[in-house]
Amino acid sequence: MSAKLFNSIDLSIYEWIFLVIGSVVIFFIGYYFRKYVVKGKLGRAEREADKIIAQAEKEIATQRKELDLEAKDLLYKTKSDFEKETRQTRERLKTQAERIDRKEADINRKLEILEKKESEIKLEKSKIESKRQGIIAKEEKLEELINREKYTLQRISGIKSEQAKQMLLEKMKSDVKYEADKLIKRIEEETKDKADEKAKGIISLAIQRCAAEHTVETTVSVVNLPNDEMKGRIIGREGRNIRSFEMATGVDVIVDDTPEAVTLSAFDMIRREIAKISLARLVKDGRIHPSRIEEVVEKVKKEMSKRVKEIGEEVTLDLGVQSLNPELVKLLGKLQYRTSYGQNVLQHSKEVAYLMGVMASELGLDFNLARRIGLLHDVGKAVDHEVEGTHAQIGANLAKKYGESEKVVRAILAHHEDVEAKSIYDVLIQAADAISSSRPGARRETLKTYVKRLEKLESIADAFKGVEKGYAIQAGREIRIIVKPDDVGEEATRILARDVKNEIEKELEYPGQIKITVIRETRTVNYAK
Repeated sequence: MSAKLFNSIDLSIYEWIFLVIGSVVIFFIGYYFRKYVVKGKLGRAEREADKIIAQAEKEIATQRKELDLEAKDLLYKTKSDFEKETRQTRERLKTQAERIDRKEADINRKLEILEKKESEIKLEKSKIESKRQGIIAKEEKLEELINREKYTLQRISGIKSEQAKQMLLEKMKSDVKYEADKLIKRIEEETKDKADEKAKGIISLAIQRCAAEHTVETTVSVVNLPNDEMKGRIIGREGRNIRSFEMATGVDVIVDDTPEAVTLSAFDMIRREIAKISLARLVKDGRIHPSRIEEVVEKVKKEMSKRVKEIGEEVTLDLGVQSLNPELVKLLGKLQYRTSYGQNVLQHSKEVAYLMGVMASELGLDFNLARRIGLLHDVGKAVDHEVEGTHAQIGANLAKKYGESEKVVRAILAHHEDVEAKSIYDVLIQAADAISSSRPGARRETLKTYVKRLEKLESIADAFKGVEKGYAIQAGREIRIIVKPDDVGEEATRILARDVKNEIEKELEYPGQIKITVIRETRTVNYAK
């Protein structure tokens, strides 16, 4: 056991010895190996560093050369630019100096001219002053001669100076009036020859191109019935149905002996139309009693309101009038159920709009504005029974309220001369309105009003001095005046015609125009015996 332990201890010592010796050998081998390797790496690194340094020095030298070249180029370019700019500046300064020299020369020349003119003006002033002194002296001498002549004339004639002045003024007044009348006649004839031809051409073309229809309405409407027994059902027990109907519509129902028909009477065409449609529906339905009447009438009223708006929209679409306020569109629709002297106002407004458009086109004016004015000129008639004032004033207020332009408002106000016409559109609307209103068949007039107007026309002519008799002819379109030849001279007839025209325009209201014809006839009668 001791031997085994000893052997094991010996083996351990040998191992340790070998281990130590091996470690030393390995250390020295590693040391020399590392030294050799490191030395080799250091050599390579030094060689690489030398190479990099050499290359860097080479690149630095190259870059230095490039920078030197760039610096030389920049210096050359800067020098060239500076020389160029200096040269341009010199040229510009030279040009400005030449311009200044020229201006200075011009100013000197103008100063010379002004000095020359000033001297000429001074010379002219002296001449004028001398002439003025001479004129003053002559005027004084002339005044002295006139006073001497006046004294001599007064002494010879025995007429005072004031009397002579009055006689001279009367003579001059008569001569001037005669000459003025001749001048007026010549100017009127020349103007008429030129203006009439143009105006007639424009108006004739407008009338020919305008083919608007016209409608004559009355104050009654007739509703046809299937049989006469329906009249009893319309009247109802003790008249309750007819009373309910009249209260709901505001229309008088006339049940007479006319077979299979009843008559509705009302001045308001919208109410009469509502009543006509309502009664026709009640008759067709067969159920006629107060509650049903109220129901049908209320429904028709709503439909009529919608229908009025549709009519207004159709008219604006037909005429190409755009951007109208919806309230104005409704008012235009109401004109379908409004008449003036039997002429449907909406048809009249359309006709005036067409005429305005044609005449405006011929004159080179705004076509759309002209049509707009023509369509809206009578819009006040839609509510003139509800609002105080003339329909022109009401229409102008409505147009202004609903955003129409000042030209439209003014033309509406001027179309019946409520205000003075200022623009060409004011005059055109007056002409177009008169053409549409006064053309044959456009309007009807009561006999009483017609006769009264003719009598007033004749009385205006008869009131003038020297008039023997005035006759209204051509349905009031012309007044013929026969004058006394001893009281009215040839030239005075033109003055009389003008005075009668002015008086008619001031005193009488009439559609269209009235022709004034003055007749002066001298008859000499003798008898041979």
